[in-house]
Amino acid sequence: MLKPSPVNQTATTAAAPFSIVAIGASAGGFEALEQFFSHVPANSGIAYVVIQHLDPDHKGILPELLQRSTTMPVTLARNRLKVKPDTVYVIPPNRDLSILRGALHLLDPVAPRGLRLPIDFFLRTLADDWGERAIGVILSGMGSDGTLGLRAIKEHGGLVLVQEPASAKFDSMPRSAINTGLVDIIAQAAELPASISGFVSHAPSSLAGLYALDVETSAQKSGLEKICNLLRMRTSHDFSHYKKNTLYRRIERRMVIHQLGRIDDYVRYLRETPLEIDQLFKELLIGVTRFFRDSASWNALRDSVFTDLLLAHPSGAALRAWVAGCSTGEEAYSLAIVFREALERVQPNGHCALQIFATDLDPDAIATARMAHYPANIAADVSAERLERYFFEEGNGYGVGKEIREMVVFAPHNVLSDPPFTRLDILTCRNLLIYLDADLQKKLLPLFRYSLKPGGTLMLGSSESIGNFTKLFSPLDAKARLYQRDSSLLPLPEIDFPARYSVNVNRMEPSMNAKPMPIPPNLQTLAEQILLQRFAPASVLVDATGDVLFVSGRTGKYLELADGKANWNIHAMAREGLRHELALALPKALRNGESVSYHNLKVAANGGSHVFDLSVHPLTEPAAVRGMVMLVFSDVAPGTRVAVTAEDKGHARPSRRVTELEQVVTEARQDQQALREEMQTSQEELKSTNEELQSTNEELQSTNEELTTSKEEMQSLNEELHTVNIELQSKVDELSAANSDMKNLLNSTDIATVFLDNALRVRRFTTQATQLFKLIPGDIGRPLSDLVSDLDYADFSEDAERVLQTLVYSEREVATGDGRWFQVKIMPYRTMNNVIDGIVITFNDIGRAKRLEEELRHLATRKMDAA
Repeated sequence: MLKPSPVNQTATTAAAPFSIVAIGASAGGFEALEQFFSHVPANSGIAYVVIQHLDPDHKGILPELLQRSTTMPVTLARNRLKVKPDTVYVIPPNRDLSILRGALHLLDPVAPRGLRLPIDFFLRTLADDWGERAIGVILSGMGSDGTLGLRAIKEHGGLVLVQEPASAKFDSMPRSAINTGLVDIIAQAAELPASISGFVSHAPSSLAGLYALDVETSAQKSGLEKICNLLRMRTSHDFSHYKKNTLYRRIERRMVIHQLGRIDDYVRYLRETPLEIDQLFKELLIGVTRFFRDSASWNALRDSVFTDLLLAHPSGAALRAWVAGCSTGEEAYSLAIVFREALERVQPNGHCALQIFATDLDPDAIATARMAHYPANIAADVSAERLERYFFEEGNGYGVGKEIREMVVFAPHNVLSDPPFTRLDILTCRNLLIYLDADLQKKLLPLFRYSLKPGGTLMLGSSESIGNFTKLFSPLDAKARLYQRDSSLLPLPEIDFPARYSVNVNRMEPSMNAKPMPIPPNLQTLAEQILLQRFAPASVLVDATGDVLFVSGRTGKYLELADGKANWNIHAMAREGLRHELALALPKALRNGESVSYHNLKVAANGGSHVFDLSVHPLTEPAAVRGMVMLVFSDVAPGTRVAVTAEDKGHARPSRRVTELEQVVTEARQDQQALREEMQTSQEELKSTNEELQSTNEELQSTNEELTTSKEEMQSLNEELHTVNIELQSKVDELSAANSDMKNLLNSTDIATVFLDNALRVRRFTTQATQLFKLIPGDIGRPLSDLVSDLDYADFSEDAERVLQTLVYSEREVATGDGRWFQVKIMPYRTMNNVIDGIVITFNDIGRAKRLEEELRHLATRKMDAA
């Protein structure tokens, strides 16, 4: 996940008046240093600190040698020496160098000779002290010293440069740095000073423009929104809800590298160069991680949480953990190691296992974590006991042991948009929340509670806390940032699952909870409102059951709320004189799909009576109101009522009443007939449905029998697969043993051997071969002719091609530049199926035979001379 530069920087960092360049070099580094300083411009305003692997038993003369390549003063570092610009400082022999508040400090080395990492040590202190003004440079050298220090500089927003490996005399250190994916600039040593000067000269104005978030301009805001949109289109990941100062800091770094002054220029550059979007994406995903970061928190997790979990399951248990934002896997493996340590301490009777799900947004970081290979300088963070117990030496670094590797499953995952893991005992999310805005933090913490089992443990980073979510978690160890899920049944905030949550990319669209902007009314709107309020009849929208959905106009003359519990059904609200007509009209209108009208209805209200017409209209369009009914109440004016004379007054009321009753009887008979017809139709449909159900039942019975048969077949197939799996596992164990035997056999012969494929690319090599070729594990797949060799063998490629074509082995005696002799034998590589799949080259040391031959030749010459 996104883990950018730290937010809380020291006062020294914030006030750093100039940049400091730390240059790490080892074997072959002096030539690169000469090329570097001979191209540093005068009055650059930058300080330089050279950290080189020096012989602790000899007095250093590096300052005198470097002084010949630069006009800047070159001095040996001393205790409490203040760093000044346009000066070069060199580490003295047999000392570790650090920096604090701009002053150098010398320390006695703690690690034994051969295991010291002075470049990493100084780069880390420089990153902590100088922040974004720190610049790290790695030149020629053996090993991987400086790799972790460069990571620290990137975490704090500094610049990282590395010498082009092809131009380095020894390329191990540059390649190790490049393999981290954190390097900003790769160039020859002579070209690096110009890149540094360009970066420093553009940095101040950019910093002043982008970091002043309190006065964020509309151009900056628009540019940031466009960049987030480009990132989302390119990577399918949204960064708009991350903190602005984090985004601006990373964008500013890329702008300075490309020497762009305005954010609009950088947006244009992103659109023209899609690969730069990928680089910015990687810049935003720099992992702030290492083994056992904040060791006190890991000790607390082991001694309290894991111990209590194991004691609570003495008969064994299968525990589950999720490491969210695992980066390159260090924290996931740290979690597995502390669990194994707790398991060895408690020693429960039953089998206890921990399944760890480690996820991250960056697929490259996941690929690195899956390789489970780390540089040798992790020894600075992992104790010697843990290295011996849980790691094994592999090439120039360490590999994670099998028992730890098999505990962790790595997968790309976006905690903000992908479904979470559930039923967890442990959830760690360290140094991620502090880079999200408050809205996302409020969504993630309830989600984490949902993921954990009751009583499960949440582990956060040293700069994070649960905030106001004290109802969700209770602190176990506040200093170690360990929290336990609260199992109480108190009302909890609604969980917004990622599957339903979509992030607003450009932040220009209003949210659902935002207050709508008022729309100024026009003349048509005002006229329609007046017509509705003054001239439109009262009306009510109801559903098929009579529940009121919408009311327009004054309906108090026709409807009233009944006593007791509120009931919004139209039949309960209708006044006396309206209920009977409503009971007949509503179902009739729905059944026939036609409007029904009643005239001159009378209701009593407010001490008087009102005469009105009722119209019931079933609605079919638009689709949103289909199945609903609109009731319209229209008052009847007094002048339009039927006049009754005094002569007929005595007969008018009975005659009208009889007419109404006859109409009611007629309608009742019509309804009864319609009900009979509907009932007959329903009976026929039920008979047809019953027959279909019987047929379906027979089909289901047949399907059930087929499924039962399929289940038996699947059980049989499962047993066969289980047997095959056991056989394959046995084959894997045999191949692993054969591979180990082959490796030991090749090493025991003490003969340098190199295996090449048909394209003469390196497939495998023995340890002895590294004495003739500059081979490292990363060279697998590279042409052997591209690698530097000590052999004086110009016809090697021709001989190898000839062996591949003729299948006749070649044998030669070849010398090296330092006077050694080897018998080089090139043979075709045959598979078990007698297929030629490359060549095998052996280098047998015949130096002793050559020396004896030379001695015999001299002896024979002397005898001849004596004769």
